This record gives sequence, structure tokens and C-alpha cells, in this order.
Amino acid sequence: MTTAPLAPGVRVRTRPVADPEGLLDLLPDEQPLCWVRDGEGLVGWGEVARFTTAGPGRFAEADAWWRAFASGLEVHDEVGAEGTGPVAFTSFTFADASPGSVVIVPRVVVGRSGGRAWITEFTGDGPAAIRPVRRVRPSGPLRWADGRLPVEGYRAAVADAVRRMRAGTLDKAALAHDLLAVADAPLDPRFLLSGLARRYPSCWSFAVDWLVGATPELLLGRSGSTVSSRVLAGTAWSEEAAPADRAELARRLLSSDKDRREHALAVESLAAALRPLCTALDVPHEPGVLALRNVSHLVSDVHGKLDRDDPASLLRLAAAAHPTAAVGGTPRAAAVALIAELEGMDRGRYAGPVGWMDAEGDGELGIALRCAQLDGPVARLFAGCGVVADSDPDTEVREAASKLRPIRDALAGTS
Repeated sequence: MTTAPLAPGVRVRTRPVADPEGLLDLLPDEQPLCWVRDGEGLVGWGEVARFTTAGPGRFAEADAWWRAFASGLEVHDEVGAEGTGPVAFTSFTFADASPGSVVIVPRVVVGRSGGRAWITEFTGDGPAAIRPVRRVRPSGPLRWADGRLPVEGYRAAVADAVRRMRAGTLDKAALAHDLLAVADAPLDPRFLLSGLARRYPSCWSFAVDWLVGATPELLLGRSGSTVSSRVLAGTAWSEEAAPADRAELARRLLSSDKDRREHALAVESLAAALRPLCTALDVPHEPGVLALRNVSHLVSDVHGKLDRDDPASLLRLAAAAHPTAAVGGTPRAAAVALIAELEGMDRGRYAGPVGWMDAEGDGELGIALRCAQLDGPVARLFAGCGVVADSDPDTEVREAASKLRPIRDALAGTS
């Protein structure tokens, strides 16, 4: 684990500002931080402190570090809204053994919500963190290459998982594969981020430590004594996704026993994780349908009331909930072990929690889906599917390809 030392006399000030409208337009190209949906949210840059961790205790360690760090700050908050005061962006690995879970405290944060806008700045710790906002660089020509698990390997992994499920060893596993995009020059994360935000405004567009994506799935949102989650599992897709197709996709999803069963497993796993931490939990009896640009998902919005005497922080909730059956499987331990065995790759932070938190333990964490890890001129893209006993390997390959399409199109700048 690493941290940056905190100089004495550091103050944090939040003050109102004129509405910047385009939050993403404010970002420099040097390690931008972002959590934006429908034009509202938070963007940040600069780095006051960083904490990295790994292992099964990574959520608790990050929570303890952030609480200790925030408690030592002198805070002047002139706005008093969610997302004001000291804020950290965070991103966790999917697997316990993977290194790279990180908490980053930005030097500057600009927020926008409900017609209000604000800026939060660290002061008294050196020169102001002024970053020139250079013109966004398109990716240019891209070369595509197999990742650590090519498509044929993914098809074989799905087939193996299906055989085991039919033998009764587990109910579901969410398997994924990766794809590489290689450019001629270092990729600009803002180009990918803005492309995703424009195409998928109802998703949460994020950027944390070079992991960039737009997720439709909110793992957890905490606001005071309430917790919420948007569970997605069960997918139908169309190559064109015209409006007329969306009604057909919804009908297919709602009438599909396979997708309904997959969705029920995901909702049940989340509810089981949250119930011990809640005094009340509202779980829908029937799912709805979320229509995106070229896929539709079964969706359930879950809401709970936290224990008032001991309200769990956002990261404590994440420790209980991750991974849900939507991105892991069920039973959890057997599914996670199967994923590691059949994929044979380190997912890194793909399918892990990503988002932001404040000093009160509030914030939002999505699941890092529809994303790419950027490393200079190379982007590593990920996509996966929930596999159950009646899954068809060829169908799952096509579904994963459809889920890769948003990030491929945004990276390439195609419509």
C-alpha cells in the first residue's frame, strides 16, 4: 500500500461556481478522474494522496485509510450537498488476489447536480494544481489483437462451465474475455470517455487510474441512512437496436426463462448481502427492462434502510456485496474459483466496484463494465456474460461481442 504524505495545515474548500455545463470539457489529459451520468456528477484532477491495496481485506483497509485521512482535514464546505467537501475516487479489483485496488484523492473536483455546481480544492499544500486542457486527441488508426483469452478460448470456457452446471456443481458463473486495441500514439482517455458519455448518457461514465468505461449497473449508492442498487442480469441484443427492435428485445427478455432465472440469481445474491446491514429492504417482485443503444437488460432497483445505530459505510457495503451473482456467479465461492480456472487471466479491475465516496461514507459505486484499461497506446477491453446450465456457447460469444461494441465504437470514434 502507498500513500502520499499530508502536509500540515491542509484545508479543503468547497464553494459554488457558475454552471460549467460540460463537466468532461474541464478535464486535462493527465489522469482524469470522472463519475458522470446525464451530464451530472463529479470530475477531478491532480493528486493529493493515493492508497493502494489488495487481498480479501482491501475494502476494509481502504475504508479505514480514507476515514483516517479525511478526519485530519480542515474542511470549509459552502455548498453542503452530496459530493461536496473532501471526495475520493476509487476502483477495486474483481479478485481478492489481484493487485491494483486504489483510492485517489484529487486536488481539484468540480461537481454538478440539480442545477447547482461547485468546486472543491485542496489549499495550503503547495502550488495550485493548474492543468492545461489540451485539445482532445482522437485515437487514430487502431490495430486489433487477441487479449489473454481469445474468442475461441472464451467459447471453450463457456462450454466447460455449462457442462459443470449441468452436472450440478454450481448455478451460474459470469465469464469474460478480453481484446486489445493498439494505436500509433498514447491514447487520450478523454476521447474514449466523451464518446461513451455521448452514446450512453444514462450510464455512469467513469475514469479512475486509466480504467475508462460507462457502466449501466450501479452496485451501490449510499446517502445517509439509505442504500440503493441497480441490478442487471439477462441480456438481449440487436445488431441495429432500432426503436422498433427495442420492444421486441423487451418481449424476448421478459418471456425468457433462462434470462429470468439468471436475473433472479443476481437479485437474490445482492439482497442476501444487504439484509444483515439493513433494517428494511425493498426488492421488486418483477424485473423491468433497461434499453440501451444496442442491448437491453432485465433490471431491478433495490432500496434499503441502513441500521441507524451502526450505518455501514459505502465500502463496508461493497465488501459485503462484491461480487454479486451478476458479475461473479452463485454459489459465490464456487463461481469465483471457476472463473479463475477457466479464464486463466487476471481481470484486474474489470467487473470490480468503481466510483466515488465522501468523508461521511456516502457515494456511489458502479460495476466496472463496458470498460478498457489504458496503457499508453494500448487499450485492453473486456466483456462477459452470465453463463447458466442452458447457455449456448455460440450465443454467449455473440452476446460478448455485442457488449464489446460500445467501447470499440467509442475508442475508434465511429458512430
